[in-house]
Amino acid sequence: MSLANRARRSGRKEASVSVEVRHPRFVSVVGPQVQFERIATGFLFTEGPIWHSLGCYLLFSDIPGDGVHRWSEQGGLSSFRKPSNMTNGMAWDRQGNVLACEHATSQVVRCDSNGNAVPIATHFQSKQLNSPNDVVCGPDGSIYFTDPPYGRAEFYGVKREQELEIQGVYRVGATRMTPSRLVDDFDRPNGLCFSLDGRRLFINDTARQHIRVFDVAADGSLAGGKIWAATTGAGAGAPDGMKIDSMGNVYCCGPGGIHVFSPEAVCLGVIHVPEYTANMAWGDPDFRSLFITASTSVYRIRVLVAGVPGMMS
Repeated sequence: MSLANRARRSGRKEASVSVEVRHPRFVSVVGPQVQFERIATGFLFTEGPIWHSLGCYLLFSDIPGDGVHRWSEQGGLSSFRKPSNMTNGMAWDRQGNVLACEHATSQVVRCDSNGNAVPIATHFQSKQLNSPNDVVCGPDGSIYFTDPPYGRAEFYGVKREQELEIQGVYRVGATRMTPSRLVDDFDRPNGLCFSLDGRRLFINDTARQHIRVFDVAADGSLAGGKIWAATTGAGAGAPDGMKIDSMGNVYCCGPGGIHVFSPEAVCLGVIHVPEYTANMAWGDPDFRSLFITASTSVYRIRVLVAGVPGMMS
């Protein structure tokens, strides 16, 4: 049975939402239009979606709601971790544990299958991190994360002053609890994703509305950092969550919804999402479903080019 038919039988809300085609290749990557299926709603601000490719379930966070939720086609919605210390972005490590960025504690933690958390990054040069925002696991198992101050504001975190003056990008390698600062010239570093070969790391800057690209050295350090693309257009939104598909196209939150860029940094078009959009994750067995966390809801759409598994089977 198709996903659309399952949605109709379950009574889930569906909505046709327009797309903005900026290049003809958009149609062969995403499709001429998209159909939104709202699989969950009633949250305060959803974020951090990750798909478990073996268990076929989605985890996502509700930052102000202080919880991480689990959703599956068969099991519906349940709680994975509550309280979650206002978790934002999440990723899988190479052992299948959840890496979570906690706004309330300014930590990156590793969670087991029961949601039990162990801190792996808390301070830099004896000063507490700002509020780790998004996280990815590199090909060698090292952990990269961004550290803007959003979790030190009301609603999205716990209001308090920063100890660090820099909004940096960090790496946790073999030595836990002592992250290395890789980049220090961002305004608001946010979403990040690796290229298909793992040799480049894309990192966006919410305040500056652009995506930068870095070369990843053998020791895990970053070099370069030129502006790769900018998110332009009308509508609410800014660079936030970011993912890559199996053909090297980059999906990035931006004005109006989700901007789709070719491997050559050409903006192919924009997927206009019904609500303000924060993040996304590839899922379902064929990885042609894009799960989108958008404010009060989580949506699913189908695209033509498959994504990349966030968790290797």
